Amino acid sequence: MSALAVDPSGLSMTSHPIQRAGAWAVAVLAGRATPREVTGPDLDAVAARLVEDVMTAALAPKDSTAYDWWKVLFALYPNSKATHSKRPRDHAALLPEILALLVPDASGSPTWPCTFCGVPAAVVWTKSNLPMYDTNKALNTLPPGVAGWPVCRGCRVAAWALPYGAWVTAGSATVLSCEQDAAEREFTARNVLRAKRIMQLGFDGLGAGARPESVVLRALKALGPDLPAAATLWSFKNDNQDPWLRVTRTRRAVPLFLATVEGNAEPRRGWRLLELALTRRDKKGQPVTSGPAEAARLLFEAEDGRSRSLLSQLHQLLDEPEKSWSLRNRAALTRLAFIYAEEILGMNPDLKPVATVIADWIEHGSGAPRGRLAEYRNAALSDYKLGALLMQAHFRLTLDGRAVAATPEDWRPLIQQRPRAWEQRMLLSATVLQLLQERGVAVNERPVDPDDEARTELLMERPILGGEDDDDDMGAA
Repeated sequence: MSALAVDPSGLSMTSHPIQRAGAWAVAVLAGRATPREVTGPDLDAVAARLVEDVMTAALAPKDSTAYDWWKVLFALYPNSKATHSKRPRDHAALLPEILALLVPDASGSPTWPCTFCGVPAAVVWTKSNLPMYDTNKALNTLPPGVAGWPVCRGCRVAAWALPYGAWVTAGSATVLSCEQDAAEREFTARNVLRAKRIMQLGFDGLGAGARPESVVLRALKALGPDLPAAATLWSFKNDNQDPWLRVTRTRRAVPLFLATVEGNAEPRRGWRLLELALTRRDKKGQPVTSGPAEAARLLFEAEDGRSRSLLSQLHQLLDEPEKSWSLRNRAALTRLAFIYAEEILGMNPDLKPVATVIADWIEHGSGAPRGRLAEYRNAALSDYKLGALLMQAHFRLTLDGRAVAATPEDWRPLIQQRPRAWEQRMLLSATVLQLLQERGVAVNERPVDPDDEARTELLMERPILGGEDDDDDMGAA
């Protein structure tokens, strides 16, 4: 393969998510600590590596594992020289076209400020070579007479290094923006290793159900509790007809939350129980959904509001009639819910008085406790229904001569339409169910299976947020 000429300039790192992710990928591939340390010779070496990998993918047979990397390139650069359906299938014919993408700017050529970093650039690119640029219906909607966006050599190399530093699938890519550079580099380094694995083994060689969120959380966990940092995941597909972009974010307190969970036995147990409950296996016992990956997703909030929350997932698990929890495991899941509310949402509600009223009513009211528990479950998340039930419970307990632990002032935060009232109602539900179990109130739940408990105990001491290679070892919930 022809060597690329030396470019004396280095590499800038901007705030643009795609350029930034590519710049980190260049740094990792070059063995540098940060993109700012990347030199001209480093760019040459990385560019040569990119050209070699692109050529291998572009010429790979469709039934080979190497072709999976071509699918990645097609999802990001669908009209490029490397992915176009009419590209040459001859190595000698295609190589000059791929080399031309990443060579230094010709000396003496007219220049314009680079679209990303402002460095003088003599090359202009359009959607064919730039992920997530331009319209969803045409190759180019630039004004008449404008050939494209100026892109300097460093940013061009970064644009094509992007798949190495992103979490990629056969149809999309996900990049990370974080307040702490260390988390961005860790995310990139893991993805570079994953990219190498895809090139060698194809997507079938990866763990089942792994997701970028778990990689991000492991990176945030490594920061420790003293470095609060928000993280944003940008997931996209650069399709000609139907491109899309989805944005999810964590809150700045997530590193502290993870440190608290990992450092305390009860919430750590709760998180592992959540991971196990979210693990799914096929009939042969092989994992098809990674529990750690699904649990990690719960700490990310979608920009469009379409995301599950950790509290709602815990509420669903704890309130599921068909699922039986030992008192210890129920307490661990409940504790996890309250720590999330305190550390992430800034909530520290005292729900014991109201929970005691509801538990007393379920235990001592007229009729069977199971029926009253069903009434409470129906009302638990509705402000109006919960208010009516609390009034009914208050009168019933008063008429029976029993002490009432809560007053209407204690009810107020739970039955009003106000911020965080919904979350408080879910926490209340967890507290009520725990109180009933502590009291031994029979509500006809299935008995805990000793064999299931024994299998669960064997898995409790494994670290939270297990890596991709741990997926095959995940036990059934």
